[in-house]
Order: sequence, then structure tokens, then C-alpha cells
Amino acid sequence: MKISAQEEYGLRCLLRLARDGSEQALTIPEVAAAEGLSAPYVAKLLSVLRQAGLIDSVRGRAGGYRLAKPPGEIRLGALLLVLGEPLFEEAGYCDRHKGTESETGQCVHHGGCSLRGLWLTLEQWMRRALDGITVADLLHGDGRITELLRARLAEAVLAPDNTLITLTPLSKE
Repeated sequence: MKISAQEEYGLRCLLRLARDGSEQALTIPEVAAAEGLSAPYVAKLLSVLRQAGLIDSVRGRAGGYRLAKPPGEIRLGALLLVLGEPLFEEAGYCDRHKGTESETGQCVHHGGCSLRGLWLTLEQWMRRALDGITVADLLHGDGRITELLRARLAEAVLAPDNTLITLTPLSKE
């Protein structure tokens, strides 16, 4: 899995607002300076987050940006989808990866592809694991995230029909 710059920096900007902007809105220059990013890039990232309804812009002298909802209600999986793309998209997968020498226009593994199932299963597991982590969890630091992900990994088992068992929600401790 490769994390894009937009995903990384967008997440960092949102975390900055969650850490520092609970009482007052933060300006683009304040977020940019705190995260070591250019103001135009931060403006772009904050625009994406605002359009997704994750942050609000505040006008006026004390204006800037702040979270639109509590950090405990913002799920990491949904946030990363706003900022980037899923690990795997089943739609069009076989067309994009059919090979350059395919004479039939179809993938040579049509009907017997084990890779599509692998990527789909990993995407589903990762999305469920990431949706079990909130921005509030990220504010607790590395140890908490490692603990949460280990718990998710331990819960990821296959049902008899080879589908992933639904993961249970994390406790709100």
C-alpha cells in the first residue's frame, strides 16, 4: 500500500485542527507553518476536507477552519477515501490488468483469477480496520493506534464461506 502525499498531508492538517482548533479556528498560514507545508497546498487540502463536510470555514477576524464534528465521529477509513483512492477497486480491474498481448481482449485469467480476490479481501479488511479508528484515537499517539490495529488483526478471521467476518466496533475508552 502506498500513501499519497495528499492523504498524508490532508490527514496531518485535519489532526492539527483537531489538536489546536477546538476552541478557535486556525488559519491556513497557521496550519501551514505548524505542518511545514506551503499555504497554497494547505488551502487545497482544507478545501477538499471542507467539501467533504469534515471541516467548516469560519469567516471574520477570528476566522479560519475547524472540525465540523467531534474527532470521535470522524473515521479514518472515510477520511482517507476523501483524500485519496481505495487500495482496490473491483470495477474495471480485469480490463485494466488484462495484459498487453491479450488476443481476446480479456484477461488471460478470466474466470480463474486469485489476485482479484486477494486485493478485494485486503481492501475490505483494511477499510473495516481503518473505519474502526477515529481522529480522536489518532490524538492519543502511536501506542494507542498499534493497540487498536492489533486488536483488529486478531479479529480478522474468515467465515466458513470464505468471507470476512464483520469486525466488532472498538470500545470508546
